[in-house]
Amino acid sequence: MLVAAAVCPCPPLLVPEVAAGAAPELDAARAACADALGVLAAARPDRLLVVGPADETGQGRYAEGTPGSFRGFGVDVDVRLGRGRPDPTAPDLDPTAPERGLPPSLAVAAWLLAHTDRPDVPVEGLGVGDLLEAEHCVRAGQELAAPDQRVALLVMGDASACRTLKAPGYLDERAAGFDAEVARALGSADVPALKALDSALAHELKASGRAPWQILAGAAEHTALSGSLLYDEAPYGVGYLVAAWS
Repeated sequence: MLVAAAVCPCPPLLVPEVAAGAAPELDAARAACADALGVLAAARPDRLLVVGPADETGQGRYAEGTPGSFRGFGVDVDVRLGRGRPDPTAPDLDPTAPERGLPPSLAVAAWLLAHTDRPDVPVEGLGVGDLLEAEHCVRAGQELAAPDQRVALLVMGDASACRTLKAPGYLDERAAGFDAEVARALGSADVPALKALDSALAHELKASGRAPWQILAGAAEHTALSGSLLYDEAPYGVGYLVAAWS
């Protein structure tokens, strides 16, 4: 049963060492993420699952303790998912994940968890491919919430990357409207609206959060969670959204 969710953006720039001199520009986003994670801790879950975009076309599972790194971004910063070390015998987990390490989105999540108030419970990671179809995302979310445990989700992902001329995806006039609808849906815990997001449009707008948000929608079906939008900005032309569901 899903008891709470936090939705956060996943740019490596959230890590101050990566952002370097520009770090203060995302202070408000970091503070909002900390507030959202506080909602997870207050819900007293039995299990925390971190969901974020990855390069795979399907899904990849990551055990607690899987390492991640920001060395590819030029800084000597390493992280681990949660506090333990990988258990290679854990069921349903990708046995190659410890060798591969965390994808960037889950590495950012691991950094957030290490620097904010977080539930002291077992943690797992799920990397989701950008091309995973909506119905598969929803079904995966339903399966995650099915066990008779109190489950919390940390959902990582960015909105469109096409908000300005200097954005990574250049300016697309559709981006602002897409992001506004996602912000509204996340802020009001509108499950049907998240399930109905246009996956093709999201891909064109480089919105990496589409699949993770639809996993959240599947997990939140048949719950009475309410939502709160904590942050909605587009620095660098990329939509960054923070929300909390409880």
